[in-house]
Amino acid sequence: MLYSSEVEKMCPIAKGVDHGPAPIPEEGKWVQAKEIKDISGLTHGVGWCAPQQGGCKLTLNVKDGIIEEALIETIGCSGMTHSAAMSAEILPGKTILEALNTDLVCDAINTAMRELFLQIVYGRSQTAFSEGGLPVGAGLEDLGGTLRSQIGTMYGTKAKGVRYLEMAEGYVTRLAVDDDDLIIGYEFVNLGKLMKAIKAGEDANEALKKATGSYGRFADATKYIDPRHE
Repeated sequence: MLYSSEVEKMCPIAKGVDHGPAPIPEEGKWVQAKEIKDISGLTHGVGWCAPQQGGCKLTLNVKDGIIEEALIETIGCSGMTHSAAMSAEILPGKTILEALNTDLVCDAINTAMRELFLQIVYGRSQTAFSEGGLPVGAGLEDLGGTLRSQIGTMYGTKAKGVRYLEMAEGYVTRLAVDDDDLIIGYEFVNLGKLMKAIKAGEDANEALKKATGSYGRFADATKYIDPRHE
């Protein structure tokens, strides 16, 4: 250790009380985190790229400082999906410090990792007060039984109004409109359920019927429109 001449000339003063770091909540217990291995929890981070043309939601399940599970959801950029594929292979097995300093290929994923790191080392995880945390595999619960991200896509213009294209329930096929040209409901296809049924050997047309549902006062509409072509 090198010291400047000014420091070398100083007389030593004893250090007073040192309480250590403030304890943070982790998986149902309070922890004074001093090393990376002291960090555990499941939490999320959201990131964006420099041109802000795409975004990422990153979910990590960390046990004793090691990433045991990673869920990466991206939207808005075609290249980002390929970056997510690489990142999902890169992240598990790394410490959260390694992951923070690893090129995860895409700016949005790197930013999500930064935001998640900050949250989890400050004790702001989703499992802060859950005793024992969540098992590896819990990240998939965000996707539900069909293992598909929930996406909302809406488009609107002053001249023609709004179009619902994709809701949490699924791909919107028709909008229900009343006498005042107001949307009062919509029809959707749950693509996760559709593909699950088709993969199980069900006829595609029958599977489509079973995966189709509606929301709101869909049956009371004066007219129905295709949001993509009308």
